[in-house]
Amino acid sequence: MINTAALLLTLVGFGIFVWMFGVDPFAVYRTLYIGAFATRISIETTLTQAAPLMLTALCTAIPARAGLLIIGGEGALVVGGVATVLAGVLLDGIPSPLCVILLGLTGIVSGGLWIGAVGALRQYRGVNEIIATLLMNYIAIAVLNHLVSGPIRDFSRVVKAASWSIPEYMMVGTLPGIDVHWGLAVGVFACILLYILMRRTTFGFAVDILGGNQRAAQMAGLPINQMVITACFIGGACAGLAGTMEVIAVHGFASDSLVVGFGYAGILIAFLARQNPFAVILVAILLGGIQASGGLLQRRFDLPDATTTVLQGMLFVVVLASNTLYGRYRFFQGKDD
Repeated sequence: MINTAALLLTLVGFGIFVWMFGVDPFAVYRTLYIGAFATRISIETTLTQAAPLMLTALCTAIPARAGLLIIGGEGALVVGGVATVLAGVLLDGIPSPLCVILLGLTGIVSGGLWIGAVGALRQYRGVNEIIATLLMNYIAIAVLNHLVSGPIRDFSRVVKAASWSIPEYMMVGTLPGIDVHWGLAVGVFACILLYILMRRTTFGFAVDILGGNQRAAQMAGLPINQMVITACFIGGACAGLAGTMEVIAVHGFASDSLVVGFGYAGILIAFLARQNPFAVILVAILLGGIQASGGLLQRRFDLPDATTTVLQGMLFVVVLASNTLYGRYRFFQGKDD
């Protein structure tokens, strides 16, 4: 409920922002709806945008349940995408269904190890996970830029630097009856699976205990180090899988097209969903709609291309503030009782 109020407050603030540019806020709200959900094409665009956001949001949401703040979804997505390209080239000739599964596993393992290493650094070396994942984002992007600039560059692409392409038969198509790639189904399945894992298993219950009170987890004899690393691995695996789907369902190669902010938007989604994997589905669709409306806002009102980014930033600040106030409210409520 508190996040619904945060969303409404953000829309009011965003309305004031566009009004300062001489634009009718209510016209902007209508355009946001039209660009996101009013037509079949807009819905398909929204769902396409939401597909990777679901997976990168899980990269933050799952470790957060164990008490960690992971902001490395962007880097894990890039690592998963690059690893998928390299695996795709090596696996050329393997039958398509098996090859797609192996590429998916490549993204899962590479992304999981990338973020899992952060959990290990935190538990065994005391390295702050926020700083570590932020720096690892830059490392992943730097490695991507290096590889596509020379070692694995496809020089037949002259518009921008890009890697080798995976074989055409490894690409996955769209879902039946709708022009949205299979990444959406993968994202929804991952959210539902992790919802069950975190809400219906002893592992999920133990992770919630750890996230709520580490001292209580220690007294209960829980394997804290193992749980933290596992939670980080699961989160990273989801973001790495997002990178795989961007390669095999959208681009067919790795380039700076992988670095478009999906990982950072996933942080906002995780907080807005309160680390609930099932709620991530709905929030990702909402944020996907906002991103899908950016071009329409620019064309109709001559607003800057980053207008929707401003909206997302405002929403992130308001959600953080609302979470703080919510915590204080619960504290005083408990004190009064």
